[in-house]
Amino acid sequence: FVCRARIKGLLGMVHLYNLTLQRSTCITHCVYGNFSGTKGANEIVVARGSSLELLRPNETGKIIHVLDVDVFGIIRVLMPFRLTGGAKDYVVVGSDSGRITILEYNSVKNIFERVHQETFGRSGVRRMVPGQYLGVDPKGRAVMIGAAERQKLVYILNRDAQARLTISSPLEAHKAHTIVYSLVGVDVGFENPIFACLEMEYVDADDAVLAPGEEHHKMLTYYELDLGLNHVVRKWSDPVDPSSNMLISVPGGADGPGGVLVCAENTITWKHKDHIPRTCPLPRRSGMDASQGLLVVTTATHKQKGGFFIVVQTEYGDLYKVTLKYEDDVVHEVLIKYFDTVPVCNALCVLRTGFLFAASEFGNHGFYLFVGDEDESDASSNMPPHALVEFVPHRLKNLQLVDELPSASPVLDMKIMDLLHEETPQIYALCGRGPRSSLRIMRHGMTVTPMAVSGLPGTPSAVWTIKKNARDEFDKFIVVSFVNSTLVLAVGATVEEVHDSGFLGTTTTLNVQALGEDAMLQVHPNGIRHIRADGRINEWRVPGRRTIIHAATNEFQVAVALSGEEGEVYYFELDASGTLMEVEHRVMNREITAIGIAPVAKGRTRGRFLAMGDGNTVRIFDLYRNNCLQQMSMLAIAAPCEALAMLHTDDALYLHVGLRSGVMVRTVLDTNTGELTDSRSRFLGVRPVTLVPIRVRGGPAMLALSSRTWLCHDFEGRFAVVPFSYHPLDHATHFSSEQCREGIVATATNSLHILTLEKIGEVFNQTEIPLRYTPRKMITHPLSANLAAIIETDHRTYTDEERQSFKVKQEAMEDAGASVPARPEGDQPYVPEGEADLDERTYGQLKAKQGKWAAALRIIDLVTSSTYSIQEFVNNETAVSIATCVFHDKDPSEHYLIVGTVKDLQLRPRQHSGGFLYVYRWRPDTSQPEFIHRTEVDQIPSALCAFQGRLLAGVGNVLRIYDLGKKKLLRKCEQKGLPNQLVSIHTQGDRIICGDVLESFHYLKYHRQMNLLSVFADDAVPRYLTCSAQLDYDTMAGADKFGNVFVVRLPTSVTEDMQNDIPSGPRGWYLNGAPNKITHMSGAYLGDTIQTMVKGTLTPGATATSEIILYATLLGAFGACIPFQSREDVDFFMHLEMAMRQECPPLCGRDHQAFRSSYFPVKNVIDGDLCEMFLRLEPARQMNIAQTLDRSPAEVAKKLEDFRHTRLL
Repeated sequence: FVCRARIKGLLGMVHLYNLTLQRSTCITHCVYGNFSGTKGANEIVVARGSSLELLRPNETGKIIHVLDVDVFGIIRVLMPFRLTGGAKDYVVVGSDSGRITILEYNSVKNIFERVHQETFGRSGVRRMVPGQYLGVDPKGRAVMIGAAERQKLVYILNRDAQARLTISSPLEAHKAHTIVYSLVGVDVGFENPIFACLEMEYVDADDAVLAPGEEHHKMLTYYELDLGLNHVVRKWSDPVDPSSNMLISVPGGADGPGGVLVCAENTITWKHKDHIPRTCPLPRRSGMDASQGLLVVTTATHKQKGGFFIVVQTEYGDLYKVTLKYEDDVVHEVLIKYFDTVPVCNALCVLRTGFLFAASEFGNHGFYLFVGDEDESDASSNMPPHALVEFVPHRLKNLQLVDELPSASPVLDMKIMDLLHEETPQIYALCGRGPRSSLRIMRHGMTVTPMAVSGLPGTPSAVWTIKKNARDEFDKFIVVSFVNSTLVLAVGATVEEVHDSGFLGTTTTLNVQALGEDAMLQVHPNGIRHIRADGRINEWRVPGRRTIIHAATNEFQVAVALSGEEGEVYYFELDASGTLMEVEHRVMNREITAIGIAPVAKGRTRGRFLAMGDGNTVRIFDLYRNNCLQQMSMLAIAAPCEALAMLHTDDALYLHVGLRSGVMVRTVLDTNTGELTDSRSRFLGVRPVTLVPIRVRGGPAMLALSSRTWLCHDFEGRFAVVPFSYHPLDHATHFSSEQCREGIVATATNSLHILTLEKIGEVFNQTEIPLRYTPRKMITHPLSANLAAIIETDHRTYTDEERQSFKVKQEAMEDAGASVPARPEGDQPYVPEGEADLDERTYGQLKAKQGKWAAALRIIDLVTSSTYSIQEFVNNETAVSIATCVFHDKDPSEHYLIVGTVKDLQLRPRQHSGGFLYVYRWRPDTSQPEFIHRTEVDQIPSALCAFQGRLLAGVGNVLRIYDLGKKKLLRKCEQKGLPNQLVSIHTQGDRIICGDVLESFHYLKYHRQMNLLSVFADDAVPRYLTCSAQLDYDTMAGADKFGNVFVVRLPTSVTEDMQNDIPSGPRGWYLNGAPNKITHMSGAYLGDTIQTMVKGTLTPGATATSEIILYATLLGAFGACIPFQSREDVDFFMHLEMAMRQECPPLCGRDHQAFRSSYFPVKNVIDGDLCEMFLRLEPARQMNIAQTLDRSPAEVAKKLEDFRHTRLL
């Protein structure tokens, strides 16, 4: 879409291919259970927007990604359940599909399978259609699904004769004129299942006259499922506190007293039918305002032998441990004590292995280990309900952080630049909220953790690891080869050099291999050294004066190529007695540049194929005895061959060819005929590519070493080639030890590195720079892109100067012996003793009153990650916009920084005391911008942009042009009457495109001779814009707050008419709109609110024709809209999408096309996420789809991979 004329002539419309780069990182729901059915398995299923993901902690406490799948719907609620006597958990999903879905994880296929799906209502998120709440009977006999209002349905779960899960028809439990706040299943043992609902009737509520302080009653209602009569009845109802917001099921039967905990403001109450309720006050932070309520936001229950406990978290992040003292199902006391503080979470899970998974609302998710249970003062239900129990937050005592999952939610702004001079541009994103905000530098690549780095006596030429016995779990030796020597290191508690290993240390080594059960092999230029387990050494010497230049080995076979143009090759096999025997010798009559041998397949004793590269040709030879070293096939390549490697996967044998041009070629090797088919290539770097087979998560994988290091492995059905976010490696091999069970040992220049891969499947490696407040916008200096200005602002927050000044004042009072007030006075922050030094990123900032703002302007170096200056805005101002500008009557090399602020902003109702435009002189050689002056404006300056040597400012619903004056900005021109509030401004030439917060885009023209702005086009559809990007002179891309992305364009005829348009004066509006309308070119619903979008490219050396729209969302997802460049591509992907909708319907029952058309019909946008699910399908289903496209499955897969790699990453 860079050139309007190009697109018009090529397609006539803007066709986009929408593809997710990184799924949502925010976790909205999570549940814990044994979903694979393996004994002792501990797994977590999380919902990230519209995708389900399965996580599994390993033995070291690190979270391992197992599976993620897009359900193409909004996941509203998630619950696990297990049938009575079963050993496997199922997942019940409530979504916007109008259906209840039960999923089972198939560990063999590594997929979620839909067990049952029942339709009960219309699709979409509707208040009277169930799907918002789920309650599961603890014994797995029934499930209740409820709507926000009125409707509740109960399904009975059972087994059939084949022990398969069955589900009944729905039983209604509706109650008209009722709003539901929470729903849980009550543990009653094996009596009739009971579900508890927190409800409020609103009959005549609007007309009721309440006394001061009186609220409408909320009721705790029990619904009983009579299994004998097969119907649901209202069993019991009791009023609760009007501020109640959550129910927690208490273990019952043999595990506890049963009943529910009702969480209300400042209290937690245990209630059960025919029992006396027990109310316990919630402990509060010391110094917290007594008039401020305290609510529970999330909870987790842990059952163990002999008891249980419940963990609850409040809106401040404090964790409490709730226990009950009971006898014979009668609760005598409820105890609540402060446990620890972690960031505020959307969901909590307590694992049986003693871990706590905390899905944070904003910022990284935490995985904690329970390490203690220190005594704290308990709040008891024997106290008065409004008793004051205080505590002082402390650093983690009972929990220890073990692992973190990165979360960029929400992403508020971003830039794409290659400031680090890497091959792929980096993404600089503003993420998070409040004290957990950050600037994240995101590089395409996998995180590599160095375990150890040590120097070497020289520059190595290769490195290997080897086990002494095939049955050993860990490697015994690390062998490092130099130009004229070999270093052998023994692996144990430490890594030490040894001299009695049997390896020849006085020569360079070409290859090292474990042979058979307990032998080792060393290939050096002068021969082959076979080291037996009993210490005997057999040597094979190279005949004549030639040397070995290449060697390829596996557990039973060895092939070596000698120097010289004759290309002499010797082939050896290990016989039954463990002796290495020469089998064949052949002269190829060509110089050999690389050699590779096939791995031994499971159940076989030898690999069949030998690959040899000579010049620009790769040849495949047979290794079977009756046809040994006979050529079977050949492949022509574009550059000389540097390395060869073969990998066995579940479905095929692949040959990988590394070229000296930096390209890797991957082709399928037919295991029967030896033919080479389906060749695919990818550019990896500027250095020749060397290939090293390794193992990742127990499966075959490969390292490709070039100017960057790449991991090549099968990931979720597709062959993934992911770079390392680490400096280039020269040589590498697989490594396994007691401290690092699956790692890599590598060399770089003259150092040895031991690395581990922990985040398999990670798309971006993130470097996090903490910020003070929530970041809003970021711009870079036009002359020095590594210099950036960021505006940060937070509501109900004190400025850093206010907090520090009061801390000093408080310390002075303590030193003088004066008593510190127990409560804050006025609007001054109060810092309790012991809380002043706690990390605000975990414990939060001190809360101020409504309408109190803190804002700052930060100047930062994006390369060194160092902050040069932070300027706080005083007088309760908040920063809302930022821009750079060069004024026409000033030095062209002098750039000015303009920041728009608003004073005393009230969000609801929207009120303020005016705004200001701050002007700074911003030089790239100074660390702090120089303040010039500020200009007062009457409305919120929400959008700023440079325009023809002046400043364009969107002040409320007025567009103004300012020039720089000596004491303030001078107003030169303005356009009044725009609909609401301008949130974005884009310019090109004399055209101005303004984005309105409610009314989409408006096209204006500036007439310089008349100094006049005129609106000549707008959108016929009202769109609540959140972000926008200008694609070309006529075309805009935008997104609204409902989750839609769209592209609009001004008709060519209007553009031509405006070239010669000379207005006679200010124009009025035509029927509440402009005289011309822009055209909707393409659009689709994504299911997540896009917060920022930019036009750019992520491919190295890209041109303008390869530009894409890159966007980031509220839930931390990154995606791209890629324009098609040919009609053939559009037709192919359009038909593939149609076939996938039929062959692979969404997991939770949402119609794919209806989902993408939730607000507007999807138009000219092809869903790349759905198309790429083709790679995960079974071969038979792939064949069915490929036949409808008149192609083979390999051709379809190649098309998908090429489109992603050439246009994206």
